[in-house]
Amino acid sequence: MSKFIYLTATPEALIASMLPPKEFGEYLSTGTKKRNRGQAMFFEVDLGQIENLIDMDSLNQRCVSKPDGSPKSSVYLSVYKVLEMIPLSALMSLYLTTDNGHTLELKKTPYDPTSEIKNRMYLFQELCPVSPMIASDLAPAAFLKRLTDGSTPIVLPKLFFVELKLGDLATNPKKGSIDYLPYANVGHLRDCLETLSGEYEKRMKTVQRVFSGNLLYRTIESGFYVGSNEEIIFYRYPTLTELEDLNYEFFRSI
Repeated sequence: MSKFIYLTATPEALIASMLPPKEFGEYLSTGTKKRNRGQAMFFEVDLGQIENLIDMDSLNQRCVSKPDGSPKSSVYLSVYKVLEMIPLSALMSLYLTTDNGHTLELKKTPYDPTSEIKNRMYLFQELCPVSPMIASDLAPAAFLKRLTDGSTPIVLPKLFFVELKLGDLATNPKKGSIDYLPYANVGHLRDCLETLSGEYEKRMKTVQRVFSGNLLYRTIESGFYVGSNEEIIFYRYPTLTELEDLNYEFFRSI
């Protein structure tokens, strides 16, 4: 049987498995006996690019079929600084799984930072290796660069994050409607955005310090980003109309 390597984001881990992506996503989200329920987000990793970074002998000894011939579901290879260790070029498709086991594949999409919309606010949920929710007037590429290029006291080696919907608040933090924003802390979110709009030297504001572990997939705006400094990988998230046609079971589950 084939071996697959996955980088899970929440929690951060490098895992080998004999399950292909969709079956692996179902395993992560529901367990082998369907007694667990929880979202999962993970990258498939190109094994050929990381062979020198992991213990291949251990991998080949542990990631083998079970005595009854069924595939090995998971073999943990690392749980510390995994995203930092893996070359960005080794990251393949990103997979999102609902808590009832339906998995959506997102492929890499070319990203042009010059097309980013200026003079608006953004909301980012950081996912790995840190996980606060951040409001910012920086567009995705500039946000990533600021946190990873060493220009600020707080520096991350790499960052994986998602842009979330802001609706009217993106351009009108003070008076924009919040009726269709399903965030539990939406009043605090408005306060954060108003603070940013009034303080020109402040580019980021923490909305929520700790990620709950559940992402409202319907609130995703442009998609997911991972990178460091000026190197950025983009995974475009489909519109709800596109998603309904692309993966109806996933669409129904969100």
